[in-house]
Amino acid sequence: MNWRVAFELGRVSNLPTVWTNTLAGVVLAGGAISDARVPWLFVALSLCYIAGMFLNDAFDREFDARHRPERPIPSGEVAAATVFGAGFAMLAMGVALLVWVGYGFAEGTGWRPAAAGLVLGATIVFYDWHHKQNALSPIVMGLCRMLVYVTAAYAFAADPPKGVFLMGFLLLCYLIGLTYAAKQEHLNRVANLWPLGFVAIPMFWGLRAALNDAFTACIGLVFLLWVLYSLSFLRRRKPGDVPRAIGGLLAGICLWDALVLAAAGRPTVAVLALALFGLTLLFQRYVSPT
Repeated sequence: MNWRVAFELGRVSNLPTVWTNTLAGVVLAGGAISDARVPWLFVALSLCYIAGMFLNDAFDREFDARHRPERPIPSGEVAAATVFGAGFAMLAMGVALLVWVGYGFAEGTGWRPAAAGLVLGATIVFYDWHHKQNALSPIVMGLCRMLVYVTAAYAFAADPPKGVFLMGFLLLCYLIGLTYAAKQEHLNRVANLWPLGFVAIPMFWGLRAALNDAFTACIGLVFLLWVLYSLSFLRRRKPGDVPRAIGGLLAGICLWDALVLAAAGRPTVAVLALALFGLTLLFQRYVSPT
């Protein structure tokens, strides 16, 4: 397996969205992004994400052979056994690093981040194994992202505040709509647009948060306009529009996190999330996000 294949399997262009999820979870739990545990969380949760993408291709190899033969496994660029092995190895490494986060620092919260990581890992594997014929798979995918918030929060708080779970739930709603569209990417169209209404739920919260201050309102407006712009490709329904919409919505996760961070009174970290949004778009030009 060469680096190009590994990057394609891991959809590494979307990694900045994992980092902004981590920042949001840390801040919502009352942590500081300058804390020495944050880089370890970045690495651990990035490994979990890439592992999930590897396992997704490994479990979907027969489907991809029929509908996406250009993917690395059906095209013969890498063996399924190699991808399975690498995926589970990275998942184990991610959880091991979360054990270090919990016990390797004086302020650590013990077993909690590793336990949350195990739940995250199990949810990732379940989604990858049983998502094609599962009508509830968008919810499972949303739970994966919500658990990134929760895992990062448990690294800083033995009992995270309710805001972590509320913001995680709103992110889950966003992912339900996004994943529904992604499940039909091979059709190059979305049969029904109504499940995308879940994306509107975090937008309603954003409208309320925008009343707090002008900076939060500006980020909320950018988030709203970007989501509408991304969704516009689904209505146009031309070849290539569905992947383009999915890539845009994936990058929009960074904007959602920026909005959450701004509403939490952390404008500097929100600006960092905005920069990571730009980085996601840049990466997507070189590595397919889907």
